[in-house]
Amino acid sequence: MKMTSLELANRLDLRAVGQLQREILARRGADLALDAGKVEHLGALALQLVRSAARTWAEDGHVLAFDNASTDLADQLVLLGFTPETVTRWEPL
Repeated sequence: MKMTSLELANRLDLRAVGQLQREILARRGADLALDAGKVEHLGALALQLVRSAARTWAEDGHVLAFDNASTDLADQLVLLGFTPETVTRWEPL
């Protein structure tokens, strides 16, 4: 199956989460690459949304991944204990 792509906004804050959720859910049922090349800020709620989507995609048998992660995003994820690769990986307990 071909991977679809979603270009993320530069600020993933409280105001962006509702739209981001709608855009992600509209692509459910297919592998999804989150193009994060322009991301300058990742808020906690957006991080929770991505983690939740990672679980949903894994349970559906699909791949969810960050693609082209910006340096700003990668740096923020490290501070939160993730990398662009691990934040979208879901492993059941």
